[in-house]
Amino acid sequence: MTEAKTKVNYTEEMVETILRMYAELGNDGMEQIASAVQRPVKSVRAKLVREGVYVAPVKVAKSPKAEGPTKRELLTELESLVPFPVEGLTTATKEAIQHLIDFVRDREDSDPQSEDE
Repeated sequence: MTEAKTKVNYTEEMVETILRMYAELGNDGMEQIASAVQRPVKSVRAKLVREGVYVAPVKVAKSPKAEGPTKRELLTELESLVPFPVEGLTTATKEAIQHLIDFVRDREDSDPQSEDE
């Protein structure tokens, strides 16, 4: 039987360099590490994973925008102001719904008969 040849992508010196640089630079230095060993960043990252030292960066969760009421709240408010269903407006923007609410309120304020009805 012949022995299967295994391809060696990284020499021991390269692995030592990668590990040393990663300990110093962390994930922010991946480009520098890859450049130093003349390998793609993806390959270096995979090697760090195989060596058991790679720590994936923590993804920062997006914080919700605090831009006033939600679309659902605006539609509920609009529904209380108008005599028609508002389900068809669910794809409208919050800004458009707010304009409609403002329009209805302005009409009510300028028309004293609407309060008598």
